[in-house]
Amino acid sequence: MFSQADWKTEFEKSDFKATSTYEETDRFFTRLATTSDAVRYETIGTSPQGREIKVFIVSKEKAFTPEAAKKTGKPVLLVLNGIHSGEIEGKDASMLFLREMLVEGKHQEVFENVILLVIPIFSVDGHERSSAWNRINQNGPTNMGWRTTAQNINLNRDWMKADAPEMRAMLRLFSAWMPDFTIDNHTTDGADYQYTVTYGLERHGNIAPNLAKLSEKVFLPFLIENVESAGWLVAPYVYFKDNNVEKGMLDWASTPRFSGGYTAAQNRISLLVETHMMKPYKDRVFATKSVLEATAKFLVLNGKIIREENNKADNNMKQFVGNGAKWLPIKFSTTETAGSSILFKGIEAVLETSTVSGTEKIVYTGRKFEKEIPVFDNVVASDSIRVPTGYIIPAEYSSLVTILELHGIKVEQLKSPKKFLVERLKFNDFSFAKSPYEGRFRVTSGYDLSKSEEVVPSGSFFVSCDQRTLKVINLLLEPRSEDSFLSWGFFNQIFEMKEYFEDYVMEKVALEMLAANPGLKKEFEEKLASDEKFRNDPDARLSFFYKKSPYFDKNYCVYPILRVVE
Repeated sequence: MFSQADWKTEFEKSDFKATSTYEETDRFFTRLATTSDAVRYETIGTSPQGREIKVFIVSKEKAFTPEAAKKTGKPVLLVLNGIHSGEIEGKDASMLFLREMLVEGKHQEVFENVILLVIPIFSVDGHERSSAWNRINQNGPTNMGWRTTAQNINLNRDWMKADAPEMRAMLRLFSAWMPDFTIDNHTTDGADYQYTVTYGLERHGNIAPNLAKLSEKVFLPFLIENVESAGWLVAPYVYFKDNNVEKGMLDWASTPRFSGGYTAAQNRISLLVETHMMKPYKDRVFATKSVLEATAKFLVLNGKIIREENNKADNNMKQFVGNGAKWLPIKFSTTETAGSSILFKGIEAVLETSTVSGTEKIVYTGRKFEKEIPVFDNVVASDSIRVPTGYIIPAEYSSLVTILELHGIKVEQLKSPKKFLVERLKFNDFSFAKSPYEGRFRVTSGYDLSKSEEVVPSGSFFVSCDQRTLKVINLLLEPRSEDSFLSWGFFNQIFEMKEYFEDYVMEKVALEMLAANPGLKKEFEEKLASDEKFRNDPDARLSFFYKKSPYFDKNYCVYPILRVVE
């Protein structure tokens, strides 16, 4: 047996100023797993530096597998801590909450009615790159982890592309369990204000309408009432228009590279918790704990409803496939019209001349104010698609299939050749980012589309859109999606020419083409007359003929993935 002192966390031992190391955290959860046979502490993956990524499962029925959990009919709550491991309040809050449940006998209604999946630390290598100097904007803890992984990948930009081994482990867990509700714990950057906790909650067109309604009309009022009753001021995530409080706050639909946008694409609700960086670490931990308690209590009271609404959202994916299907939005934008307002509880700021930067600097006075400001929360679809029957992925791109399957997407490999009516995309006017983002050079491009019947060889992969993961499928495989494989640079090689002509050879071929094709001759002469740059560029003139010759690479700028439209 352990004495009461054995259960004190490093956070408590340090007078609420420090957080535990990876090893101290692991020891605490290992001990906690011995307190009940309703607990299991498992490894879900290994980091690049060899640390285990673990999940702490609490289930009264010992439902430690997704299949067993589903049979209980109880909601599954995923608590994700340390995706940015310098923002680590969630870990300490989870330790306190679980100790109270399993050692002190509190929160029994949660123990009885909710299955918990708690990730103590997600970015384990980043957590151990610990220093007092890691986050310049943040008020403690005395030691904090780093924002990214050991490979310098930001995990909260990696939900779709899954470059990091940590994220691949997380997606295996997520797609297997398909949690009914997720909490993703963070700390803000940004302005100073009175609130201790801010939140992000998807409620626009990127999430199923029934889940948006449940989030906004039922869950959110419950959360705010309970957390503010515990003594913590709550507000939506604070992001000012033009960085000016007077102009109001901006809302948006999260893209699926982030946790909130990703779970929305998976037809699930995720609460983004962002405690205010300038508040004492003690306050941030206990405020996070209040959010966790309130959310768990909500699931106790509404677990059956949440599961029903999640299933409804899954089943409603059928509205985007088949005859008369609706268009699927894949991009969103916030309009210039404010849809609501908020009585904002801020901290007064003044502008002073800076001798350092040579411009005006913001100085917060500490004086509190309240002011009604607009909220720009009219978010509309800015791009939508007609969902195809499915997609064909060539055998040589099987690495993409691995990622699709991590997302819980069903993929069929063709055992024999098969004819499909398909759309093929050929890209044009493409441009690459000038610098890397998350280790990749992103690309944007227009395209031309052609339709034909093609015999697809055996070994190719068919991805049907008639499945619950329809949104994720299209967000990954539609080139216009901002989180598609194409946008993330998985196909950058198709924009490279690999064969070239010698000028003296092309000169001969061009003359033969001119002699054989009067229409081509006319087109060439008209271009010479109308385009001075072309007229004065010998290489462009020869390339004109090369690109129209049978020697030119027919796969250049052609999307290897086919849309199946029959």
